[in-house]
Amino acid sequence: MNAIIIDDEPLARSIIREYLQFHPQIQLVAECNDGFEGVKAIQQFQPDLIFLDIQMPKINGFEMLELIELPPAVIFTTAFDEYAIKAFESHAVDYLLKPFSRERFDKSMNKLMQQENSGTSKANLNSLLNATGRTPAEQQRVVVRLSGKISIIPVNDIHYLEAADDYVKIHSKAGSFLKNKTMGHFESVLDKDQFVRTHRSYMVNITEITRIDPYEKENHLAILRSGARVPVSKTGYVKLKSVLGL
Repeated sequence: MNAIIIDDEPLARSIIREYLQFHPQIQLVAECNDGFEGVKAIQQFQPDLIFLDIQMPKINGFEMLELIELPPAVIFTTAFDEYAIKAFESHAVDYLLKPFSRERFDKSMNKLMQQENSGTSKANLNSLLNATGRTPAEQQRVVVRLSGKISIIPVNDIHYLEAADDYVKIHSKAGSFLKNKTMGHFESVLDKDQFVRTHRSYMVNITEITRIDPYEKENHLAILRSGARVPVSKTGYVKLKSVLGL
C-alpha cells in the first residue's frame, strides 16, 4: 500500500515515518504540511492510505477530505477532544490520539487492514464526514474546488444556495460553485439567524434581501441586492418573517 502523511507538525510526521519502518507493506510516497498540499499529493500519487491531521492551517482535515472525489483509507492523527473521538469510534474509522505510542500505531494498522479486507473503510469515512460536528472555522467558511483550484468562501459572501441534484450550488460574491453536500447539511451548519431555508431547494442569506414580492398564490420571491430572485414557499415565508421580525 502507498501512503501519504498530511500533518503540519514535523515531529508528528517523523514519528509516523519511524513507526512505518516496522510495516514494510506500507510505502511512504509523500509528506505534506497542509491540506492544499495534501489535495495535490493525493491527485498525483493516488495513495491507498493517508495519515491525516485534523487541525491544520488554511483548511482542516475534514475540509480537505471533502475536496477529494474518491478519498483513500484514512487514519486520523488528532489532538481533538473526547467528544470528537466518540464520533470516530461510533463510525469505526480509526484514529491516533496525539501523542501515540508505537503499540497504539500497530493496533491502528491492524484495524486498517481488517477494514480494507472487509471493504468498510471508505463507507465509514463517508458516514463520519456527514456525522461529525463542524468546527467554528467551518461555520464561517465553505471550501470548494473548481477546475483544480481550491477557493475558500466566507459565509458572509454567500448570497444564496440552490439544490442541484446531488450537489448544492453556492451563489456568492465570487461566483457560483458546486459543493457535494445536501441542503440539510447547510441548514444544520449555517447560522439560522442569517440563512433561512425559504424553499425546499433554496436557502438565502437574509442580509442580501432588498425586498419580498408576492408571486403566484401564496408564494413569494426574495429579491436580492445582486438582482437574483429566490423562491419563497408558504412555509419559507413564515420562517423568513420570523427571522426578519415581521
